[in-house]
Amino acid sequence: MRGSATDPHAHAGRRRTLRTAGAVASAALLLPLLGAAPAPEQDSSAGLQSAFAAAAAEYHVPQSVLLGVSYLQSRWDAHGGAPSVSGGYGPMHLTDARTAIAESDHHSEGTEDARGDQARAARVPTTKVPEDSTLPARLKTLTRAAALTGIPANRLRSEPAANVAGGAALLAATQRHLGEPLSDDPADWYGAVAEFSGADDRATAGAYADDVFAVMREGERRTTDAGQNVRLAAAPGLAPDTAQLGRTGLRADDTDGTECPKRVSCEWIPAPYEQFGQDDYGNHDLGDRPVSQSIRYIVIHDTEGRWDGVLNLVQDPTYVSWNYTLRSTDGHIAQHVKAKDVAWHAGNWYINAKSIGIEHEGFLASPDAWYTEAMYRASARLVKYLAAKYRIPLDRQHILGHENVPGPTTATIPGMHTDPGPYWDWRHYFRLLGRPFHATAGTRGGLVTILPDYAANRPEYTGCGAAGQPCAVHGSSEVRLYSAPDESSPLIKDIGLRPKGDDSTIDVNDVGSRVSTGQRYAVADRDGDWTAIWYLGQKAWFRNPKAQPTAVNASGPVVTPKAGLTDIPVYGRAYPEKEAYPQGVPAQSVSPLPYRLPAGQKYVIGDEVPGEYYYAVTFTTDSHKVVVGKDLYYEIQFGHRVAFVRAADVQVLASRS
Repeated sequence: MRGSATDPHAHAGRRRTLRTAGAVASAALLLPLLGAAPAPEQDSSAGLQSAFAAAAAEYHVPQSVLLGVSYLQSRWDAHGGAPSVSGGYGPMHLTDARTAIAESDHHSEGTEDARGDQARAARVPTTKVPEDSTLPARLKTLTRAAALTGIPANRLRSEPAANVAGGAALLAATQRHLGEPLSDDPADWYGAVAEFSGADDRATAGAYADDVFAVMREGERRTTDAGQNVRLAAAPGLAPDTAQLGRTGLRADDTDGTECPKRVSCEWIPAPYEQFGQDDYGNHDLGDRPVSQSIRYIVIHDTEGRWDGVLNLVQDPTYVSWNYTLRSTDGHIAQHVKAKDVAWHAGNWYINAKSIGIEHEGFLASPDAWYTEAMYRASARLVKYLAAKYRIPLDRQHILGHENVPGPTTATIPGMHTDPGPYWDWRHYFRLLGRPFHATAGTRGGLVTILPDYAANRPEYTGCGAAGQPCAVHGSSEVRLYSAPDESSPLIKDIGLRPKGDDSTIDVNDVGSRVSTGQRYAVADRDGDWTAIWYLGQKAWFRNPKAQPTAVNASGPVVTPKAGLTDIPVYGRAYPEKEAYPQGVPAQSVSPLPYRLPAGQKYVIGDEVPGEYYYAVTFTTDSHKVVVGKDLYYEIQFGHRVAFVRAADVQVLASRS
């Protein structure tokens, strides 16, 4: 999605294929922010650790339990008193949803047709999402904590020590409610931890509790966003009383029909495959993957909307679809489209036909509307499961953000979406995937992997709250690119986004001049603290000082134009040659994007793939066909988005210099 808090009518002259802000705002369960939270209290670097010890003693909760729960909620961060995407505050993620961030809408702005196939007309959805003003208990734990502790709500939101005390009081009250003793043994707290998740089913609550106790067994230590040094000692022999889960009274979750790993909670909320009108249907296509065509990508999205409203949307046959949605508070997963079928989510039909789309409850343009550790971990488990099942490599050319999906044609580039955006923590996410990024070569490796320190890397962005206005200073996964080794030089231009040659900007949705954690590029030059890479056919510079590097060295295969070619075309999709199409299937144009790949430049290879097109433009599936050509393509990391080049136009080289 494209995150925006600007005037929703600012683009009224542009054809919208997606829903306006008002529709989703009516579905949102959360009310506007009532006011800025007070500044968080200033502690010494050990103050938060002391707060955990004090709260544990006062409320008779084992300190390791309190630390473990808090780590899964927030990784012990306070976020300066700002709420998460689900209205959670502080290290314990106490929820006060009525003060959380207000309206935003799913697929909010731009001209992108989520299906991304010119063979079928774009649809304009009309369904109104029903209002639901009921807040579930999981979204109002801060109010209960205030009643239990007598601490005012504003302090629970803004003061980390008070927030920790509120979390401890909730855990103790839950333990008593379950009829369990306030034991010193962490193993006796499994049921209370499960209920702390806020889940209303045993599967979700159990998966959450399992994660908390895994953290307690393994131990953790880190410096928080407020400079607090917090440590949880490992307890490798800890074996909780998991039988307590059955005594919580939580409902059994029906996971029948879902395609999820065992250690996550997953429910089936199907997207409809329905015909409406005379010749239209939605909101996905039936298929036979991976038999008919391979699944090569997983696309990470954020919802730009709240859980309940987004679930209403995916059940609308006139809207678009995706395969899974993850809830922020506890990492609960809903599956909507089977992996064998093709969801309409990425804005590029070639990518849709070969991908699985995963939505995460969140907002691109709200840097402090943070994601919980529970959601990151559940998502990582789901992605690892899918990657293993469909043999998808765990790297940034196969695990794509929606923002990395190319426009299929020149005209579509400006309207492509930009989520999950610069505030998604790719470095942490890939650690959870078991594929942490690190240096794989020396300085002569010829490539770099973008790898800034997320917390310390704080580039300026604008446009989160209003056009041109600075966003809150925040950690970021992305690094900015310049036309020379000097931050006063112009940013790299993107002629696809701005055909008239206008400069790139630092707007939070402008991906024209930035690279993201885990992406790999060929080194073009070095100059002191600066490194240059080949990017969109240009030499692009970024700061990469030894004291605080933003990239590490790597090596691998690259492509460059064949000898004798001045430059070669670049494509947004790998479609077959005209001769490959059988009778009855209209040949799709193999139209290049406005970019060129010049001689002498090198770009990192993803897959070598044949041209492929899934013909599916009717409700009945008897005419659906997968067309596979003889022409081969290489996927490359061309700019912020991936792209494709014809294998006949390039030669493959080793990157090492």
